[in-house]
Amino acid sequence: MASNHELKEAPPSQEKPASITGVESTDIAAASFEDSAVKLFLETHQYTAEELAAEASAVRRIVDRRIVPIVAAQICITYMIQFLDKLSLNYASAYSLIDDLGLGGHRYAWTAAVFNFGLLFWSIPTTLLLQRFPLAKFTGTMILGWSIVLICHVAARNYAGILVLRFVLGMFEASVVPAVMNLVSMWYTRSEQPIRLYTFHAFNGMATMLGALLAYGLGHSHSSHLKSWKLIFLTIGLLNFVWAWVFLWLMPDSPMSAKFLTHRQQVVAVKRVSENMIGVKNKKFKPRQALEAITDLRVLGYATIGLAGGTINGGVSNFATALIKGYGYSGIQATLLQLPVGGFEFVLIPICGLIATRFTNARCLVLAGVCLIPFGGLLGIRFTSLDHKWTLVGCTWLQYMVGGPVIISCNLLASNVAGHTKRSISNGIYFVFYAAGNIAGANIFFAREKPRYFSAISGLLICYAGIIVIGLGLRLYMQWENKRRDRITVVDGIAPGGIDDAGALGGFNDETDKENLHFRYAL
Repeated sequence: MASNHELKEAPPSQEKPASITGVESTDIAAASFEDSAVKLFLETHQYTAEELAAEASAVRRIVDRRIVPIVAAQICITYMIQFLDKLSLNYASAYSLIDDLGLGGHRYAWTAAVFNFGLLFWSIPTTLLLQRFPLAKFTGTMILGWSIVLICHVAARNYAGILVLRFVLGMFEASVVPAVMNLVSMWYTRSEQPIRLYTFHAFNGMATMLGALLAYGLGHSHSSHLKSWKLIFLTIGLLNFVWAWVFLWLMPDSPMSAKFLTHRQQVVAVKRVSENMIGVKNKKFKPRQALEAITDLRVLGYATIGLAGGTINGGVSNFATALIKGYGYSGIQATLLQLPVGGFEFVLIPICGLIATRFTNARCLVLAGVCLIPFGGLLGIRFTSLDHKWTLVGCTWLQYMVGGPVIISCNLLASNVAGHTKRSISNGIYFVFYAAGNIAGANIFFAREKPRYFSAISGLLICYAGIIVIGLGLRLYMQWENKRRDRITVVDGIAPGGIDDAGALGGFNDETDKENLHFRYAL
């Protein structure tokens, strides 16, 4: 064996195995593989299982060492800046934005909601484009586009202008979360994904802290040419613009194009993620898989969780300032009081990821448990008197835990849907529901009910209860399906629940999770 646990190149004369685990070589020859990574996967059969195992550990360390400062950092910063975009309207509302653009009454709510109409409109098209085009290049182009649109907010003069800009901004941002889900699936196994996804999402908390500091600092500007809310949009837009070029320069489209991996390491990187049984990249659209996606009850369950999570997010992200101001604080105080929630989210969200990683079949249970924390906070807002300002502020901080349920449901979707077209359509359906929820959430806070917004609080409580019930129901359903498949594969002489080459090749052959009986759902 080569030093440093590296794979030895197979000599040209070395015989290839006649068969591999769970599948005959004749079946491989007959299959029509369309996944771009399948050739690298088939090369793994030139090496022994011991060599692969030793090299897999080494490649995982290389990926973490290189991906954390390069790819993971890019994802984190992209998440952070994307969330800053969403919070920019919330922060700007603390100053003169509403008066300057005539957003009084219900107009502000629609200004907040129209972003999600753009997201809803472009959710399915962007997931199909992500399947068709190089992942990093397409995503980087979207980042560049939204940075330009955000900078254009400075030129807004009236209600109609800001509506158009927010709609287009929503279209550009529609690609980011699906792109991150696809990218993580390319690099990490299902057991490795939760902690990384949760860590990436925790940078929403960093965005909240950075955004609060920026808004607080820019709020002290007294320029006669550029008002504070315009400075907020301009600053965040310029940050986006710079980051877009960094993203395009550094982000690899897949393990196959990563220049920091040798060819041999690329082979092992593909072998590692083959156990996900979803392949790596397939550009062909298959109507049969699209139909399966829209008729799959599990996909509908994930999407319904997305609807509830979006409703909560739409309310919290756009009305946190209004809630805190209603407790008796000024606009600039309300902005500053949102600073601690970033640290709160930055610490607690990764803890959820650690639990989901440590207990691999506890994701639905973690989903239900995380919902109980903000649920309790909503009850506090509903029943605590206005005399207890700090209690109300603390209960409002708890609402930023909404990122936990959202990222868990995204992880369940990414881990449990196979077939590239089915994954694209399922992602699109999820984010259509999520966008629709954000629209609803931004419009259940009625001005006549300030400062307590009783209708909105009741609606958010119902959403959290729904997430808990649906999450536990999905767990029971997938557990039953896994046991059913174990019984079927035992009859066929295949090891129950095992990860073998037949299951991996099913993924590379673009089989859906329903077609590939080796596939097991992550609970």
